[in-house]
Amino acid sequence: MPYRAVLFDVGGPIDTEVSAEASIDERIKAMVRAVGVEVTEERYAEAARWAVERFAPSTYAAIVWRLCGGDERLAARVGPISFPERPFELREGVAELLEDLHSRNVLLGLAANQPARTLETLDQLGIGRYFQHREMSGHHGFRKPDVRLFLRACDDLGVAPAETIMVGDRIDNDIAPARLLGMCTILFRTGRHIAQQPRGLDEVPHAEVWDVVGLRGAILERIELPQAR
Repeated sequence: MPYRAVLFDVGGPIDTEVSAEASIDERIKAMVRAVGVEVTEERYAEAARWAVERFAPSTYAAIVWRLCGGDERLAARVGPISFPERPFELREGVAELLEDLHSRNVLLGLAANQPARTLETLDQLGIGRYFQHREMSGHHGFRKPDVRLFLRACDDLGVAPAETIMVGDRIDNDIAPARLLGMCTILFRTGRHIAQQPRGLDEVPHAEVWDVVGLRGAILERIELPQAR
């Protein structure tokens, strides 16, 4: 069965999130310091690594928990993690890749934990029109790693999971659930989760890439050639 569709996570593969993540880090540091917890750059980096390695459902909440030393009262005083409008940084070369895939009649969909308004940003950047499946978690309420988000995308595109390639930057949210459904998976190594590792054979991505050139090659190889693995 040939691959007919490609699903894209937004944060990481499409939006580099460099400025957004830096802003979030500074906000968390300020919130934790406000309750009397000392936060050095080294302690913060260790907390971030800890959250990623443990596949924390909420990375930011896990960072706060680690910085607070697992003290429930301290973490509660920090409060819920909320952030202002995040900047969107379109990854260089992604627009051209999407246009190329669209011209080859590859079905494209979104598989992202993002607010519904992100779709407006993609449209404003001129790339929203390439996606036939135009829903994210903010539209229907399913959040990765919930497999219903992926199944909804496949149903909308009229393809089976086995006909679909998933591109994401996280083992826990992208690769593991997509592989569970029988999708081909491509891990884009970038951002906060760049060093995240699988916990078993069933979470190993079919391919790992570090840039858009590598991503393009990995996708076209699997679309134009018989399926591997």
